[in-house]
Amino acid sequence: MLELTMASVSAEDVGATAGMLMADAPSDPGTVLRVGRDKSVCRLATPDDWLFVSRVHLEFLCGPDGSWQVTWLRGTHADPSSEVSLALAGQQAQGLPYGGTVRLPHGSSGELVIHDRTAPRSVNVGYYHEA
Repeated sequence: MLELTMASVSAEDVGATAGMLMADAPSDPGTVLRVGRDKSVCRLATPDDWLFVSRVHLEFLCGPDGSWQVTWLRGTHADPSSEVSLALAGQQAQGLPYGGTVRLPHGSSGELVIHDRTAPRSVNVGYYHEA
């Protein structure tokens, strides 16, 4: 099972309790959870006008062995208007390359943060991967 929580935070929200969205999926091979602006394909969707987030920005995919990976999908632009960082619990955050994929260890938890390069906004996606 993979559990995701998402909070969208802008400058005017600093210090406020952000609204959380949640999604989960069983660790069945081929299962997909997506994060982005397109509500028709993304289980966790950001505001429509947050253009620093792609239509489909992050894709969590369960592999044949029940392990999960996350990919920052390449969009239509060669240079993205955001940055993505990943922090596994107990470790320092590291950048996730544009178009890059990272395997999430069994039983791990952490957070991915999509940072707007042009404004003080971010999308924080926490995850918990049950063993």
